[in-house]
Amino acid sequence: MKDIEKFQDERENLNEKVLKFNGKIIKRFYNLDHTVYLDGALPRKTKEILGLISSFVLRCDDCINYHLAQCHELGVTDEELDETLSIGVIVGGSVTIPHLRKAVKTWFKLKGKDTDGKA
Repeated sequence: MKDIEKFQDERENLNEKVLKFNGKIIKRFYNLDHTVYLDGALPRKTKEILGLISSFVLRCDDCINYHLAQCHELGVTDEELDETLSIGVIVGGSVTIPHLRKAVKTWFKLKGKDTDGKA
């Protein structure tokens, strides 16, 4: 879990630096990114699953880790994650397999288990 906490701390720290450095266009983009994931016609949990699958297909490990953490916090089940990642592999093809491995490893860490699923 330390890897995830380190990632989240670094992400937060770097985002603060970006927002101090950049002007209104980047700040507007960050605000839009935040706002789009709020509850609306689609619940936040669904939106995070969509963000995860999009990040997975685009093969962005940082984004995958971020959305996995959000999905974990929002109560996504193992079964929901399995179906989500299955869609990602079908859409993204075999090139997504290394990201699948990392995503499963991260998911187990978020759940406080080793890579065999044991506590």
